[in-house]
Amino acid sequence: MNLALGNKLSLRISDLAFGGEGVARWEDFVVFVPFVAVGELVEAEITELKKRYARARLLRVLEPSPERVEPGCRYFGACGGCQYQHLAYSAQLRLKHKQIGDLFERLGHFDRRLVAPVIPCPQPYGYRNRIMVRSQWDKFKQGLNIGFIRADSRLVVDVEECRLAEPALNEQLKYVRAHPPPKGGLKVVLRSSPPGWEVPPDSFFQNNSFLLPKLVEVARDALREAQTRHLLDIYCGVGFFSVELAPLVESFVGVELDHMAIQAARRNAAARARTNGEFIAGTAEEQLPAILSRFPAPATTVLLDPPRKGCQPETLQMLRRVQPAQIIYISCHPATMARDLNILCAQGAFELAQVRPLDMFPHTQHVECVGDLRCKAATGSP
Repeated sequence: MNLALGNKLSLRISDLAFGGEGVARWEDFVVFVPFVAVGELVEAEITELKKRYARARLLRVLEPSPERVEPGCRYFGACGGCQYQHLAYSAQLRLKHKQIGDLFERLGHFDRRLVAPVIPCPQPYGYRNRIMVRSQWDKFKQGLNIGFIRADSRLVVDVEECRLAEPALNEQLKYVRAHPPPKGGLKVVLRSSPPGWEVPPDSFFQNNSFLLPKLVEVARDALREAQTRHLLDIYCGVGFFSVELAPLVESFVGVELDHMAIQAARRNAAARARTNGEFIAGTAEEQLPAILSRFPAPATTVLLDPPRKGCQPETLQMLRRVQPAQIIYISCHPATMARDLNILCAQGAFELAQVRPLDMFPHTQHVECVGDLRCKAATGSP
């Protein structure tokens, strides 16, 4: 049978790829199907056809997995925000651990045993302290849809609540819906400010306050184990890691492009009497050479918390040349993280000690990881 758009197939799911799609095979084709579980037999309809693979939409589950559960949100499957609400939470954690191991093995050429089990979120629903809702004119109902991008298109699905958001954000969403934007195409950011932290409206802050203490603990344990005296916090945002880790070091420097975030970082540090460091506005590429020259490399830890796209190549090469004793790399995108760590560890410049994943984004494809790299020259490794 030659595959064609609209074909309906019975498929056995053999794996779940990073991103959430199930993997099945039809003769020489790989077929990707969303909202499925490993081992399930499903009926799916081909919606996209390429030379070596196809995509299909799930029609029905013929043989369900024992790990399949009822989604907690009525919009699941239509809304594109979640990929895994149909899976038991314990299954999500095992799946993410496997996916991270696969990526680090394939893209980074690391031993997958370096990836520790995923640390669970104590509250898998109602955890997000920031959401972005969009508005779009719906010509059929002659009104605005206010919500999130659909799973199957760039259209907006109208939502009255988000089960992942903190209750305070859902109250804000009710207000937005009662007082809608004047037209479609607008984005509205809803945020619940983390207690005790100043965060400007457009500045970055971790979106899961419930797992934040554990994230700090993982970073603190890595820094304490390295026994360095100086911390360089690159992409520091409002100074979260600098402020939290300052008591462990003699001095720290935070670097951030966002000027509003830098001003907030200084106030956050002052509010906690952190007087052993400073915050500098600028890019990593601009500021790192001078900052690295101020501190002895064998006594320095560099903490990297870059955006999803990862670090600039010149930043990675600069760190390879200077060789600080430790690099703590924090990322919500394991693929770009594996790529960057592969560059840092090339020719034995650094050695990856461990990757600690944390489920900062339950029910979604995303996961936070903390990588601990040590300079081989500093550790005396052969």
